[in-house]
Amino acid sequence: MENNDSSWGWSEELGVSLLSKLKEDLKQAVRSKDEDRKNTIRQIISEFPKLTVPITLESGKKSTRLKKDDEISDDDILGVIGGLVKSEKTTLELQNRGSSPYLEILHTYLPRPVNEEEIRSWVRANIDLRSFKSPMQAMGPIMKHFGKKADGNLVKKVLASLTL
Repeated sequence: MENNDSSWGWSEELGVSLLSKLKEDLKQAVRSKDEDRKNTIRQIISEFPKLTVPITLESGKKSTRLKKDDEISDDDILGVIGGLVKSEKTTLELQNRGSSPYLEILHTYLPRPVNEEEIRSWVRANIDLRSFKSPMQAMGPIMKHFGKKADGNLVKKVLASLTL
């Protein structure tokens, strides 16, 4: 179920927060009776109580409180969605299935992952591998630049290939 309809999903280029986009897409899904999308978005939102902020009570005891809507960042939500994707992939693997409508919808809210060539060209342009004792020490700056868009295993593969 590949959905190329640009009115669904999210990317940083939209100029709207991921939380706002999820809420708007939920309204659209309810109106259009798109049960798969409605249930997927509700599943994402149901994970928000896991997003907390540490606080110190008057007694000095450490505790946490739920994040308010305006405190929930796009990265928080992308982390939630990433966890749901990982869980769904594990479930599908156990069932010997390749994909599901749920997984496809989750993917529409994740940023497009960078590919091997994009990582390789950025590393060549921005990282001097000779300045590191081991090329794998360059993982930190690379992952910091690409964030959740880069798969750590792919970055390792690129670094290994550049040092040969």
